[in-house]
Amino acid sequence: MRCGNWLIAVVVACLVGGLSMTSGVLAQDAAGDIRQFKLTSEQIKRLVAAQPDLAEVAERLEKLPDDTEVSVQKELNIIATKHGFKDFTELDDVSANVQIVLDGIDPETGDYADPLIDLKEELAEVRADKKLPADEKKALIEELEEAVNSIPPLKFPENVELVKSHHKLIQNALDVGDAGN
Repeated sequence: MRCGNWLIAVVVACLVGGLSMTSGVLAQDAAGDIRQFKLTSEQIKRLVAAQPDLAEVAERLEKLPDDTEVSVQKELNIIATKHGFKDFTELDDVSANVQIVLDGIDPETGDYADPLIDLKEELAEVRADKKLPADEKKALIEELEEAVNSIPPLKFPENVELVKSHHKLIQNALDVGDAGN
């Protein structure tokens, strides 16, 4: 992942999932795939605007012991509707769709390269490398194959330009979130 971190919505979703709040993983369909759709500029702006509220929830959740069961679904839904989303699931879906694009954006150049293509190229290089010790090569191949199989292909390429056009806004939200940690 090139971006390294993402907006607080992802943190909250991960923490919430780890605290047995929901059944299943947010932002996924019945098959476990991320529900991809064409993003709008307005959705990205609302997602970024929700970050301070979500950061407060994430901060509270991070302080809880790992085995604590907690339900914050109502609070997350209130935050989501406050920022123009139907519910937290919709906010999380937008977050996941933005994240798919961010995974391919080089933070140095701002250029997008499909991470799936990069991984497949790296896998081919490892397979062709005759100098790697067999056990190391096997482990690398397994790791890369797992990564290739876990990354969903980008279904809406037009999301790339949209996310790139909001990259500074997104990065500012990330920087504010990092400053609080």
